[in-house]
Amino acid sequence: MIDLKTLKPLVRQIAEEKGLPEQSVFEALEIAFAAAYKKEYGKKTQIIHAKINPENGELKFWQTKLVLDPASVLTAEEEEKLIEEKKTGTKEEDQEMRKIKFNPERHILLAEAKKIKPDSEVDEELIFPLEIKSDFSRIAAQTAKQVILQKLKEFERETVLSEFKEKEGKIVNGIIQRIERKNIYVDLGKTFGVLYINEGIPREYYRVGERKKFYILRLEEKGRGPTILLSRSHPKFVSGLFEIEVPEISEGIVEIKSIAREPGNRTKIAVASNEESVDPVGACVGQKGTRVTTIIDELNGEKIDIIPYSEEPAKYVAAALGPAKISETEVISEKREVRVFVPPEQLSLAIGKNGQNVRLAAKLTGWKIDIRSALAPEETVQDGIAEAEEQTKTKSDSTKETDSKKRKKKKDEIKN
Repeated sequence: MIDLKTLKPLVRQIAEEKGLPEQSVFEALEIAFAAAYKKEYGKKTQIIHAKINPENGELKFWQTKLVLDPASVLTAEEEEKLIEEKKTGTKEEDQEMRKIKFNPERHILLAEAKKIKPDSEVDEELIFPLEIKSDFSRIAAQTAKQVILQKLKEFERETVLSEFKEKEGKIVNGIIQRIERKNIYVDLGKTFGVLYINEGIPREYYRVGERKKFYILRLEEKGRGPTILLSRSHPKFVSGLFEIEVPEISEGIVEIKSIAREPGNRTKIAVASNEESVDPVGACVGQKGTRVTTIIDELNGEKIDIIPYSEEPAKYVAAALGPAKISETEVISEKREVRVFVPPEQLSLAIGKNGQNVRLAAKLTGWKIDIRSALAPEETVQDGIAEAEEQTKTKSDSTKETDSKKRKKKKDEIKN
């Protein structure tokens, strides 16, 4: 019997330190006691369990055996055949390969099981109580210690990953812990995340010990375990910042309809209000620009254009091309295209440097945009045409798609 007066405060302390439920700590202790029992009194192939009664401190041990159908067990001849085939390298996949090698410490045949429990079924686990032991050698105690530390670490990791799985697509605060090969490792409190170079904002500098906001892109299973991937270049990072800074967005009064971004340079965001009395653009800008300024500071001066969303393509595209002044628009619905005519002096402003303004406007609205001079409506203009594109894909997503296509092409070439 365990002294609960000593055990319960210890369990409570460990649970608080590790951020785990007390039940998980008890489970880790039970697994540790089972490992110590097996080391001291059991056999290597046995499956042993332990249970602590939290009410009276009673400790129980038992062994489990799996009930098998004789037809699923390898015969001595079949086992010898498989061993020989393995030696000669002629092992083939057949029914025998799917049979189980019988181990009396882990398995029990159905007929024997029915003698113990008449209603036993195949694949059921039978329980065999073991003698209660409380004295363990130093080696067994050391084994128990290692097991409990490992189990607590696993439980802690599972708890953290479950928490951050729920936070996918949200913004968290983190402190930059270290920088290796231009990748940023961030302390998120209970665990670490990584900001790969292609998910950072271009020309942004990071310093160890600096606190920043990060967008949780996803949890990726690779290598030794799941990795929390972070981003500051994703368009949703900007929309997340607006949700934090603008209460009307988090309350559902103002809605972000679309967002297009070229990280480090410019973002365009379209907003609409669900209440007539609320100006969506004004709510996002804030009094004297305080709200949007806070976001621009977080993005190191990245320019942000906030425009009102409209169901009318002509009106929507005209607003998206701001701050340029539009003379006239022509909607070509069958091509999902809007032809825009602007005064000659407004051409460069509407197109933007290297076509950035029209490119972002096309991404934002989902319409192809063709900018032309009002004085020469039949002539196309250099960098004046932009196709609508998917604006929410990350660079890493695009890279994965390209790599996937390359692998598929290579496989097809090999087949042919």
